[in-house]
Amino acid sequence: MASITAADIKKLRESTGAGMTDCKNALVEADGDYDKAVEFLRIKGLKGVAKREGRAASNGLVTAALDGTTKGTLLELNCETDFVAKGEKFQALAAQVVEAAKGANDPSSITVDGKPLKDVLDDAGALLGEKIEVRRVTSLEGPYVGLYMHKTNPDLPPQLGVLVELSGENAELAKDVAQHIAAFAPRFTTRGEVSEDVVAKEREIAEATAREEGKPEAALSKIVEGRVNGFYKDNVLVEQPFAKDNKKSVGKVLEEAGLSVLGFARFKVGQA
Repeated sequence: MASITAADIKKLRESTGAGMTDCKNALVEADGDYDKAVEFLRIKGLKGVAKREGRAASNGLVTAALDGTTKGTLLELNCETDFVAKGEKFQALAAQVVEAAKGANDPSSITVDGKPLKDVLDDAGALLGEKIEVRRVTSLEGPYVGLYMHKTNPDLPPQLGVLVELSGENAELAKDVAQHIAAFAPRFTTRGEVSEDVVAKEREIAEATAREEGKPEAALSKIVEGRVNGFYKDNVLVEQPFAKDNKKSVGKVLEEAGLSVLGFARFKVGQA
């Protein structure tokens, strides 16, 4: 039987991301042959894919790829633990996948080096020993697309990312608006994006709350409208007070710059 050293185990662990014990066992099984040990880990891992399917992949990272200043793709890649999320192998996988995902808005449409995304993720999960999945991907294309990435923990890769599409080029303002979106998490760009059903539900809640508070009947209509407007101010990007100057709305700041925001995407690991 071949002699297996700590250096052999370290090399296999660094190249595959598998645990120390698994690497040692793989090398023993492969009689010290590195390539066979890698294959053994893959086979062993793939046998566990079905078992991993039901597990929660609630950790991970957000990554992005820009194509010049007019196109951008934001992607959330998930795993089970932050230990894997901060590993080089997982982060390299994220970079490979987001490059392949440029222009995509549906994970099922992504292929990586000619292979279906699911096969690539299953292979990675086999080596890393965890469930790996792309939760969502969004691409924007327009006159100017800006990006902001944020680390919520200095020891982990970015777990929050924002793409913002403006009607014209202004890198500084795009960054400011993207940072605002990161901090205040608007749900909509403008009022026009809010569905009638959502507004009707807000009115219903506002009226029921006002009645519960004992507000006079004659004042209900005005109170309800005020609270619906408050909902818009909280949830519509252009109506939110701007993070860097809360005396102005985001819309006002954009207007003064002669620009408008055409859309945005905000991903935070584990959040809808």
